[in-house]
Amino acid sequence: MPLIDDRRPDEQRPLLGNARKPHPFTSRWRKYLAVDVNRDWADVVLILCYFITGLLDSSSISVWGSFVSMQTGNTVYIGLGLAHPHESTRWIKSGTSLASFCAGSFVFSRFHRYFSPKRRWVLCASFFAQLLLTVGAASIATKSGPPRDKEDIGWEVLVPIAMVAFQSCGQAVTSRALKYNALTSVVLTSIYCDLFSDAELFYAKNAERNRRVGAPAFLLLGALVGGRLSVHPTLGVAVSLWTAAALKAVVVIVWLVWPADPTSTDED
Repeated sequence: MPLIDDRRPDEQRPLLGNARKPHPFTSRWRKYLAVDVNRDWADVVLILCYFITGLLDSSSISVWGSFVSMQTGNTVYIGLGLAHPHESTRWIKSGTSLASFCAGSFVFSRFHRYFSPKRRWVLCASFFAQLLLTVGAASIATKSGPPRDKEDIGWEVLVPIAMVAFQSCGQAVTSRALKYNALTSVVLTSIYCDLFSDAELFYAKNAERNRRVGAPAFLLLGALVGGRLSVHPTLGVAVSLWTAAALKAVVVIVWLVWPADPTSTDED
């Protein structure tokens, strides 16, 4: 049986290697986003998050009567509410905040774990999601204005509380991702204990001590600013929410330009 000569003229021959190659800039950008960030000095960003926590919690407790980040206080309010359910609606708002925070912890932790905890785009996406939730809460608070009283449990109060509490845990999850487990941005009691029980408390060089001092200092500063902003006669808590949203945007940019981990490689 004769062999079939399948050679064809050049104009009829399919081109080889005609698959489109990714643009060099796109390829570099993907690699840039796919690396892990360097955790050196990343604790500075986490300490900034304490300022955001103080800002949001002081405003929310002043206007709504509920925390949106620190859930120890909310747990106590829930207990008091269950003991005397008809005396106040604070326990309902605290329960909404606590449930949303737990749901957010479930979502954010799995997002980081699935896509690699310290990957640049993962950190940026996490804080961008926090930004969107904070903007949503700020928009509702701006449109509805301050509640008539702290007993109000309408949707314009409960929905912003739920949105802000849901995103607050994103900061705590980031501290775990970067291996700064103490800097959750939502707990201070253990930091105070560790700070004043430190055997090297008065040493000149003590990075752990410095972090433990910076965390409550920035939360206190944020609480001070939030307390001042929340007394705005027409916007109330919305001013603090917009300010927190702006700071979240800053953190997104910070992670975008943060140095890469020298040992990180592109796994794609």
